[in-house]
Amino acid sequence: MSSDAERLWDGYANDFDDEADHGLRDPQVRAAWQALLAPLLPEQPARIADLGCGTGSLAVLLAQQGNTVSGIDISGNMIRLARSKAQVAGVSVNFMRGDAAAPPFVPSSFDIVLARHVLWVFEDPDAVLQRWLNLLAPNGRLILIEGRWSTGAGLRASECRSLVLRHRAEAELQHLTENTQLWGTTVDDDRYLILSLS
Repeated sequence: MSSDAERLWDGYANDFDDEADHGLRDPQVRAAWQALLAPLLPEQPARIADLGCGTGSLAVLLAQQGNTVSGIDISGNMIRLARSKAQVAGVSVNFMRGDAAAPPFVPSSFDIVLARHVLWVFEDPDAVLQRWLNLLAPNGRLILIEGRWSTGAGLRASECRSLVLRHRAEAELQHLTENTQLWGTTVDDDRYLILSLS
């Protein structure tokens, strides 16, 4: 686990939820994420791994819907905030500090592997994706929410979809940039979701 990465993300933790899509404090933004994710999930309760969970907003949202959720993040500060958020919400989420690139979960133990704005940070996203897919139970689903940022960083939608198709039979692409309710504002970069059912 990289101490440099931990220090970097620890430094972002206190202000992380100020972004509307990170904190989900605005009821309309929260509702937009619920509306986006709910149709993608199997029958509840689903076992969900939220990899690179940050301050845990999506994990808590999904737990509130009756799912069994585990979240992992390299930042101890993010995990402390996530645990507090779950406690305030009155839900149980298994939050742990660890490396999302190599999550220490049992293979084939999740119905959903979810990662939001995480895959792009890794030097070898293909190898990371393979490890993530190993966590899926038979008929498990992969949900990636990624982007190509206006700074030039990130993954292009076509690139990310190709990565998934190296390992899976399908990768359904949904562009999200125009859905301003998800972000609480207009955005000028390319944001998207990829769903892989098999």
